[in-house]
Amino acid sequence: MSQADIRKVKSSVDKNVGNRVKIRANRGRHKIDITEGVISETYPSIFLVEVENKLDDTVQTVSFSYTDVLTKDVQMQLI
Repeated sequence: MSQADIRKVKSSVDKNVGNRVKIRANRGRHKIDITEGVISETYPSIFLVEVENKLDDTVQTVSFSYTDVLTKDVQMQLI
């Protein structure tokens, strides 16, 4: 995993700020979270996704790192 690979992932996420994504996150020990949200902000090593809770209409902000995307611990798909 090189810095160039991380920059490619970051630029791809930067281009999709404001777009809706489906995220499949491997949380370890056979725990997998599948959520949908909107990419809200990007930073040098992480990006933020706003996820709506449909039960009580609250918005939760979740952060992911670009290295998680490279190692496939986090998989994203545009909706």
